Amino acid sequence: MNARANLTRRTWLDRFWASVPAEERTARLIRESSRILDEELFIKWNLGRDIVIAWSLADSAIDLIVVPHYRIAEVVAGREDPIAEALGDGAASAIERILAGRKQLGADRLHAVARLFEAEPVRLNLPFRPGIDLGADVIEALVGRYGITLVNDRAVALFDAVGFSLVSPFEQVTQLNSLSYSVNAAYAKLLEKHIDIKFARSTTGDGYYIWNRVSTIRANLDLYHFMHLVMADNAIARAKSNGRTVPFLRTCLHVGSHYEFFQSEGLNPTTVSFIVGDVTIVLARMIGNALPGQVLIGNFQTPMFDSEGDRTLRMDAIEFIRQAGETISNLQGVTLSGEEVVSIRCYLTGPRYADGSYGIARYRIRDKHGQTHQVFNAKVNIYRRNAPPIFLGLQHQDLGEFGNLHDEEILYYSPDGLPVGRPARSDEV
Repeated sequence: MNARANLTRRTWLDRFWASVPAEERTARLIRESSRILDEELFIKWNLGRDIVIAWSLADSAIDLIVVPHYRIAEVVAGREDPIAEALGDGAASAIERILAGRKQLGADRLHAVARLFEAEPVRLNLPFRPGIDLGADVIEALVGRYGITLVNDRAVALFDAVGFSLVSPFEQVTQLNSLSYSVNAAYAKLLEKHIDIKFARSTTGDGYYIWNRVSTIRANLDLYHFMHLVMADNAIARAKSNGRTVPFLRTCLHVGSHYEFFQSEGLNPTTVSFIVGDVTIVLARMIGNALPGQVLIGNFQTPMFDSEGDRTLRMDAIEFIRQAGETISNLQGVTLSGEEVVSIRCYLTGPRYADGSYGIARYRIRDKHGQTHQVFNAKVNIYRRNAPPIFLGLQHQDLGEFGNLHDEEILYYSPDGLPVGRPARSDEV
């Protein structure tokens, strides 16, 4: 028997079950079965040395593919395997398909994936009937805690405190605490409107990455509105504060691919996930070029699942912000600093023309490696009933040197917000 089987540890299952539907939480058999399976997975996880790639149902058992965490990189870097070719377009593509999909596989595919990693499936004999006494979706969620998942279509926001390194350590602590409070306050406001965003966050040292654990078009839009409320609470706190105890933010949002995993802390896999990948790399480049107080949106074009999660629709940044403008009315009626919000407007900025229409400007920024990234400048205006409006972001004419990065105007709107052809600019009349 593995010696680690005798180790005692605290369990994360109480928090896990809080996200499971109530009718399943009340079943004592399911709770006990999940505890037993988690203990078995914990042993196979080997304190974080190994990860679970996939699983399959068997009679009173489940079969697992368990490999050392470094094995994925070895397979990708190795030769083009005919097994990988059968699963996708080479080893890298095959692994991406595996990590991006459900961990549950049919028996034949499980053995094909095992051959790709030159591993043998491991059978866990269980004192209950997996798939019956413990549902496949619950098993899937439990297995996911001990593996790595590739997500291709999730929005991620990045909040960054301007000048963070220039303030004292005590002020740094208070600024991060202030931002954390703004995040929690925004979450409470969403709950008031019956929008239950399942957000997660990871610190960058001087700010946070924040994302929605759910990955659909609606979930991504909810995250964008969540971002608005965080910035609004922060702006109100800054107006009331003295000194440098509340951070001055610059904020970015992008949609792209990343890997999500749960780190190990001693004997425990954490309840907090971490993300790394293309979306975090692009966000870091964006935030490095953003002006204090600016809001940037990445120039993404990504297939996203619809709200039902049964089909994908290709969504670009402009269409995303258009839909955000339609759904942001869901936040009307929330209170900010004791005052009711009567309307909110969010949009991408650009030059204004003589007839009152305006364009959407796209900007090209260059990172320290010489690579370019295209972004949009965003604005959010929040109007309250008996208080001054809250203006978030920078106007097109206030971008200064950043405005010289203007790439092109790619869409034009009439004063009533309808797309039109390019009119004459005011300086051309």
